[in-house]
Amino acid sequence: MRRKDREITDGEKIREIIEGCDCLRLGLCDDEGMYIVPLNFGAVCEAGQWYFYCHGASAGRKYDCIQNRGRAAFEMDRAHELVTGREACEYSYLYESIIGDGTVEVVEDPDEKKKGLDAVMNHYGRGEWHYDVELMRRVAVFKIRVLHLSCKAHYESE
Repeated sequence: MRRKDREITDGEKIREIIEGCDCLRLGLCDDEGMYIVPLNFGAVCEAGQWYFYCHGASAGRKYDCIQNRGRAAFEMDRAHELVTGREACEYSYLYESIIGDGTVEVVEDPDEKKKGLDAVMNHYGRGEWHYDVELMRRVAVFKIRVLHLSCKAHYESE
């Protein structure tokens, strides 16, 4: 990371930022090139290991990229604010962001599939979730095992 002064390394602050983000942008690659897709997500941290769960169709370019490559990059951000000035170079932008990469797979195990969907649902609102059996069969759940993660923030006081 070039701007070490903006790096966030505190685990609780990283968790707070992840929990406050409403979209994970998943970067994939296939023979056609790079592909980025915005997704709802859920985050689980087990023994210091982060996992992100997403869901989608069980067919299409995203699904094929995941099945064929098994690697992905991701980005999420929040706390956006434009800082204005009198001159163009006085403008700036405030933010908190997470970027990283990892392995990605389609979850086949029904119990883990439910765990992934629960993580997504709980990211947006707590509750007891019940899923239609046919929906569970049709929906694809993707699990990202984070290999590298970095967190950066630009606050107004800088």
